Amino acid sequence: MVSPERTRVLRHAVLRPHQELAALAGSEPPGAFAVGAFEEGELISVGLIGPEGEPGAWRVRGMATVAHARRRGAGSAVLAALVGHAEQAGAVRIWCNARTPALSLYERAGFRSTSEEFEIPGIGPHFVMERRTPAPGQD
Repeated sequence: MVSPERTRVLRHAVLRPHQELAALAGSEPPGAFAVGAFEEGELISVGLIGPEGEPGAWRVRGMATVAHARRRGAGSAVLAALVGHAEQAGAVRIWCNARTPALSLYERAGFRSTSEEFEIPGIGPHFVMERRTPAPGQD
């Protein structure tokens, strides 16, 4: 776990270099749980999760991995930690707006697309993806 503040420099560099760094705080869920992966002391991958939407829904936000560390499992480890946290907190639906190039990351983690591709201006093409978990007592 890392603080959401600690994720901002990496999220800014990878996801939203056109925004002011301070503006990233506005995209963090209230009480966000943040995870980071490190390699030789360098923060190489981050993500956030927090309740958002209907009761039992949690949203993954700000998944970012530095270019030189992609395809080595850091993003998958961060996403697994976020999903685990949300499930332990009682999440029945975990969702995100996934960038189109990251679809396979989410699919490997059990997410499925629930939308057509759409464009977020200034950011790029996305899909809504979700992963459902059984409600307590319904496994």
